[in-house]
Amino acid sequence: MPGGRLTQRERQEISLGLADGLPYAEIGRRISRPTSTVTREIMRNGGPTAYRADLAQHATERRARHRRKATRGQPDAPPQTHGRDAEAVREYEETFATVFMQLGLPKMTARTLTGLYVTDTGSLTAAELAGRLQVSPASVSKAIAFLESQGLVRRERDERRRERYVVDDDVLYQSTMASARSTAHLGKVARQGVGILGPGTPAAARLENIARFVDFVSESIARAANQAREVLHTKPGTTTENAT
Repeated sequence: MPGGRLTQRERQEISLGLADGLPYAEIGRRISRPTSTVTREIMRNGGPTAYRADLAQHATERRARHRRKATRGQPDAPPQTHGRDAEAVREYEETFATVFMQLGLPKMTARTLTGLYVTDTGSLTAAELAGRLQVSPASVSKAIAFLESQGLVRRERDERRRERYVVDDDVLYQSTMASARSTAHLGKVARQGVGILGPGTPAAARLENIARFVDFVSESIARAANQAREVLHTKPGTTTENAT
């Protein structure tokens, strides 16, 4: 039924659609499901090259049993803050993590980053992340190491001297700027090839075009990030006070 959980028949249709090389949107239309539902189903069950309908069905049933067991084992678990629907939050986290996976992040890393982003404090300890994601601390540590290397999280110590992993507006800005610098570096390397391959040659011309394109993109990213930081991250009243 559209809107409910995927049936085994729908999963078989998804598998057939992937085998035929159909876009996710077309597969969704064939089973009357949103593209996001199809995308999430595929990405959390092995991806487009490893998806199998029977394995996906089995994994879904296993997750359902696990959630029921967890609920029975924690009868006094506190409700979601701000009146949130716990099931809706869980589904949203899966959707958000799927987007990160499509951008190239490994599954565990995507889940870790999502867990931090949807937390009101924007920071969690390794133990809190492990408990939230129901994984080992070692898995969290590996994911955090990668995220930190990409500038997507930062570490800080709280009042109890515990190490916390943090995401905030400035972390996203720093990550964007790091991406812009990495892109600019590609342009520099491409331009070095112009002299090596000989100016005026077809290969050199190609590299020069790459360098110009990359220069434009990296400069645009950096400029937009600086403008966004100045406009969006300005504290209320700052502009008014400066103008008076």
